[in-house]
Amino acid sequence: MTRFRFLWWRCWALLGFLVLLGACSSHSNSNSDAVPIIPVRNFFRKPDISYILLSPSGEKIAFTSPFKQRMNLFVANDGSGDTSQLTFFTDRDIASYFWKSDSCLLVLKDQQGDENYHLYAVNPVSGRLNYLTPFPGVRIQVVDEFKSNPYEIILAINKRRKDLFDAYSLNVQTGELKLLAQNPGHIAKWLCDHKGMVRMGIGTNGISNEIWSRASNQDSFRLILRTSFRDRVQPLVFEQNNQHVIAISNLGRDKAALIKMDAGSGHLMETLYEHPEVEVEKVDFSEKSGKLISVTFHKDKPEQVFFDSSWASHYKYLKSVLGDNYEVVITSTNFDETKFLVRTISDISLGASYHYDAINKKLTKIAERGPWLNEKYLCAMRPFSFTSSDGFTIHGYLTTPKGIPAKNLPLVVNPHGGPWTRDYWGFNPEVQFLANRGYAVLQVNYRGSTGFGRRFHEAGYGQWGLKMQDDITEAVRFLIKSGKVDSTRIAIYGSSYGGYAALAGLTFTPDLYACGVDYVGISNLFSFMKTIPPYWTPFKQMYYQMIGDPLKDSLRLYKTSPVFHVDKIKAPLFIAQGLNDPRVNKNESDQVVEALKKRGVAVKYLVKENEGHGFLNEENQIEFYSAMEWFLAKHIGGRIEPGNGL
Repeated sequence: MTRFRFLWWRCWALLGFLVLLGACSSHSNSNSDAVPIIPVRNFFRKPDISYILLSPSGEKIAFTSPFKQRMNLFVANDGSGDTSQLTFFTDRDIASYFWKSDSCLLVLKDQQGDENYHLYAVNPVSGRLNYLTPFPGVRIQVVDEFKSNPYEIILAINKRRKDLFDAYSLNVQTGELKLLAQNPGHIAKWLCDHKGMVRMGIGTNGISNEIWSRASNQDSFRLILRTSFRDRVQPLVFEQNNQHVIAISNLGRDKAALIKMDAGSGHLMETLYEHPEVEVEKVDFSEKSGKLISVTFHKDKPEQVFFDSSWASHYKYLKSVLGDNYEVVITSTNFDETKFLVRTISDISLGASYHYDAINKKLTKIAERGPWLNEKYLCAMRPFSFTSSDGFTIHGYLTTPKGIPAKNLPLVVNPHGGPWTRDYWGFNPEVQFLANRGYAVLQVNYRGSTGFGRRFHEAGYGQWGLKMQDDITEAVRFLIKSGKVDSTRIAIYGSSYGGYAALAGLTFTPDLYACGVDYVGISNLFSFMKTIPPYWTPFKQMYYQMIGDPLKDSLRLYKTSPVFHVDKIKAPLFIAQGLNDPRVNKNESDQVVEALKKRGVAVKYLVKENEGHGFLNEENQIEFYSAMEWFLAKHIGGRIEPGNGL
């Protein structure tokens, strides 16, 4: 197989209901004749068939499908209609899975959103489930699937210390664990060669990035490269000779490029690919040959450059058959690379999954991903850019409702989380849901976002609530000036860092927003730093540099923590939080709610006891988005699904 690195509110008072109806009727944009109101559930329901993987032989296909509203694992023989359900979890979706061999599938799953993932082995014939990592409060990370060995897998486990991950081999038949490398205290990631040897440790000493190397499991690690944490050298995979490593690096350049590194010395040998405008983001390799297949980068839309002519010909043929309206992605292959699973997707479609027999050039559709969503009613995601007041080019996406002119629209500003990631072109159920309700949706890749180079990324250091927030504010004003949006009907909604940006927007630019939604967002930069998960501890000094030091930068962190300035909030606020969130502790939301209550300000607060950092369970997602639908309609006048019932 190819290796790929990428309750509450049950009723309303009659008066509130009448006020809401009045708000909706006075502000709504009439596109109902052209575009129907699509049910909330249709945007967020689980696909009937998803996450499809071929077995190493290509004779079996595994996939996930809902069972009692939870995504469970199923298996079918290729070319037959015989399907068996392998797992029967009812508390939580499985997080991921993969084929270890044709006779073994491995499943990762956490409990109630705690992100302590554990490993299960399941036999695809007998259905026998074996719990391999019964260690309470421990988190499992897969280091290497070790496909050449049918019985062993390489894992990182924080069993010895919660803040450190040691490397182990695990026998998937017996459950026997064998320690391969004990973490000296600064390794965040392990890398294996093609023999299953743990050859590299990548981590930090708190402020510098480090790469450690050894020749075998019996040797000691040696430090081969130390750089500033601002520098990026990210080893991805060993070449077949086990002497060289393919990596992504920005050493000596602004845009991260694909490079080759000597595994013994850390010497950067040659540049394999670089793009002048954006960074290399995704790299694909062949499990069979170990050779580099392609790199992917994103400007406005994803683009791919191939190094392997046979794979390039596969993609060329698939695009010719499936059409240029869709991105085509090969998601899985058998070991011989003669059978493939293919996925299509676009900004207005979840697309479909296909089986491709490369020898016979036969393409067979397996399933539509979201047949209940008609793409003729969905909305194009259009890239745009503008120049910030201090000279940066800020990129983003604007999605506007279908069937009405893009003029004086109500706007939902949707800053991405992270913040060290970026928004991408593609299908986004939140964006499509909001656009269907009549809102323009703005996504901004503010400074600090990744993919646009070192200078743009580092411009966000120490700028939470300051220049990063200014980029969002300036993007909103850019749209107001264009006439596309109504300056009196603007909401801001985000999750995680996006939730922080929503709170910062309501607090620091209170006249700009008519309402806001904070979804598992940060409110207090001091308490956030104290409650990060233990396995983030090695990065704490980096966070002090990138966000702020609670002692040295206390005045700035106080100034930019929304919880200390809630007296400035004018607009209505809706907050949603998972009780078991390990990244943004529930206390972050509680603090804002309590501070507003002390001022006598009502705030809608939704807490889910079986969720973590964002809602995964389908019924909780639908409840949240249904509540948000009413909240936004009341305050900026969009459409509501008939019979919503809240």
